[in-house]
Amino acid sequence: MARRALGPATREVVQAVEAVAHGPILVACSGGPDSLALAAAAVVVGTRTGLGVRAAIVDHGLQAGSADVAARVEAILAGLGLDAVVLPVVVDLAGVGIEAAARRARYAALAAEAVPGEVVLLGHTLDDQAETVLLGLARGSGTRSLAGMPVRRDVFVRPLLAVRAETTAAACAELGLTAWTDPHNEEPRFTRTRVRHRVLPVLEAELGPGVALALARSAELARADADLLDDLAASELAAHNAAELDCDWLAGLPRALLARVLRDWLRAQGAFDLSAAGIAAVAALVTDWHGQRWVEVPGARVGREAGRLGVRRG
Repeated sequence: MARRALGPATREVVQAVEAVAHGPILVACSGGPDSLALAAAAVVVGTRTGLGVRAAIVDHGLQAGSADVAARVEAILAGLGLDAVVLPVVVDLAGVGIEAAARRARYAALAAEAVPGEVVLLGHTLDDQAETVLLGLARGSGTRSLAGMPVRRDVFVRPLLAVRAETTAAACAELGLTAWTDPHNEEPRFTRTRVRHRVLPVLEAELGPGVALALARSAELARADADLLDDLAASELAAHNAAELDCDWLAGLPRALLARVLRDWLRAQGAFDLSAAGIAAVAALVTDWHGQRWVEVPGARVGREAGRLGVRRG
């Protein structure tokens, strides 16, 4: 990318990337305004710091011409001086919605592409965080869901969670970059699309323009609470962990810790895709025991015998 004075929006994105740039970077880029601005900012940061920067474009193959779109994005990134690799993936739709399946395939491909020491930058913005919190509220799925997306998890880093989507769009305009608009982002059959184009605008209109900021701030507060509760639950489970758990001990735990202890124990025993309802049903074997034989959760059958919970793989 040719050296030029950075506009205010671009500077904001660059500063966000600089705050997390402590090693080699792999930018996940769909070609949309958020990830394109992120990629351009990473190039600036790499030039300033000498850190290695490259990009990955995941081709989900879910739309006609997706390979052509990936090739166009690759060409745009080359114009920025950024080497990019296209990662075709197969999206397994068995048992999950298209959004969740595509996300799972995308993250797996990006994690596999990242080399040791390399972080994968994702272009989620404050607006995406606000949408995630609203979706968590709608599902009634608890503090962890209300905590939204973390800035950092494993190799994935989201530097733009305090940056508005209008800023990334402005950065692309400042840099003369034409972003690609994913048609799926405009389809009302997707819940997140409806939240973005219908729900949030109504909230902003009726409650004021600070709703997205307030939701993102709530996510930060909820994350601190959820992290503490998860740590306490992990300590409890570490002290009592076994293939079977004593129901008297479980019954004495606060409700918030009981759910988390059961969640972590079930995962350790091979359960997966655990829902709040599934965990509550297992908890009822402890708190509302009246002789029920077992509870089925994905990957396991949980039963109570002689005052202890045990798991059989499903």
